[in-house]
Amino acid sequence: MLGFVTLQLNGVFVTLCGADCQGCAFRAGEGMRKKIKLTFGPGIEVEEIELRDGRWVLSAHAAGERSCPVCGELSTSRHDWHHRRLQDLPVQGTPLLLDLRLGRWRCLNEQCSRKTFVERVPSVAAPMARRTVRVAEIVRLFAHAAGGLPSERLLARLAMPVSDNAILRQLKRHVRERADPLPLRAIAIDDWSWRKGSTYGTIVVDLERRTVADVLATRSAKETADWLERRPEIEIVSRDRSGLYARGIRQGAPQAHQVADRFHLLQNLRESIERQMTAISCFGDRSRLPPAPGDRQSVLRGRSRDARELMFEQAKDLHASGKSFVAIAAEIGVGHRTVAKWVEANALPHRRRLTLKPSSPLYFQDFLARRWAEGDKIGRRLFHDVRHRGYTGSRSHLERLLSEWRRVERPETSRRREPAERADERGPRHRSRDRLANLPGGCVRSLYEADANAHPFSGRQGHCVERSLSELCRDAQTGNAISWPFTGRRPRQIRLLAR
Repeated sequence: MLGFVTLQLNGVFVTLCGADCQGCAFRAGEGMRKKIKLTFGPGIEVEEIELRDGRWVLSAHAAGERSCPVCGELSTSRHDWHHRRLQDLPVQGTPLLLDLRLGRWRCLNEQCSRKTFVERVPSVAAPMARRTVRVAEIVRLFAHAAGGLPSERLLARLAMPVSDNAILRQLKRHVRERADPLPLRAIAIDDWSWRKGSTYGTIVVDLERRTVADVLATRSAKETADWLERRPEIEIVSRDRSGLYARGIRQGAPQAHQVADRFHLLQNLRESIERQMTAISCFGDRSRLPPAPGDRQSVLRGRSRDARELMFEQAKDLHASGKSFVAIAAEIGVGHRTVAKWVEANALPHRRRLTLKPSSPLYFQDFLARRWAEGDKIGRRLFHDVRHRGYTGSRSHLERLLSEWRRVERPETSRRREPAERADERGPRHRSRDRLANLPGGCVRSLYEADANAHPFSGRQGHCVERSLSELCRDAQTGNAISWPFTGRRPRQIRLLAR
């Protein structure tokens, strides 16, 4: 039919006017090839379908339950009519509003506190609800899967606009309706994050029914103890390794047995195996050299350990004062995940040592130690040997390890020498440079100026140079050493100048 569209409502095809105009209405049965009865449930009859403000408005009347919700007495006296406007499933991408007309009845029981009431249709919508049962179920499923704001955006794209607050209320209402009145006997307590790394709460799970029993707003021993005090029937509490929950359980439920859950037991086992296997793989089939007295690396590692101990205690104190992990990390200069691990630990955890690779000289420590004991202490030869055994690192990396071994073997007296002794060992060339450096500034400038101008000394400059060189140039060897500042002079010319 021209100007009409066919829609599917509750499995029934209905032909409606497709004109986009205000006030366009279509009566059920008008304009159709044959009349059909469209219903949304038992006792509901459709009267009119109208496109109004970009959404379909479906008017219907219903005959529901007439018993009083307070006293339960059946009423036969009608008081008035009542309209309930319910959000229903969209029609081909267009929102649908169900305008349901229900009867308002008088309660005939004079002793009842309720004077009038509206008949109920539980198959369509719950009392006081603003959405049909099927829309409320979809909203609840979206809330479980995506939360408040994401569900609001998704439902708006599906032509079912619902605010994020209404989505969360629907989820909480469903939880309250399914609340089990049976007492709790075995529970599990753990933390969960409102905002990861910043704000945490507490979740309580019923282990026997495998359902969430309650969610606490914060993660604290006091709130956990208060919650447990109101439930003295609890016998078993499963918790993680945090001492915070252990303290709360001892205060709130001293009669309950505290046990470690399976996840943390397996986690403890895995971490222990990792530490042992890492230590074995680092030095498998190789002997570890004991740290020698005065080893610089051991001293540095000790200082690093002391600094981490200080930061560990500082993180504990800041967390006890109420600061978040992110704020503590920014103050002491470590990552917020490290702060979270430190807060949960009773002592500073040891750093995991990485598995050695062929690029590290320590990977060939046994071979190098054996060659070192045999007397081969030349880095070039050792580098050539370990290269043939698979070493992929650099020679400088190997030399750093050998320098530590040389420092350990060197006597303490030979490590510190007087400056005069070191100067004598450098030879006459360096001694001459030192003497030249000690010359008066005017004499040195005269030497350089004479060399730059390429003409004989004259006047005061010549006298200064002659006197200085006569003290320095005693032999040919010294002349060779002192000739280096003069790019254009030969050693023989310098000796002639000295004469």
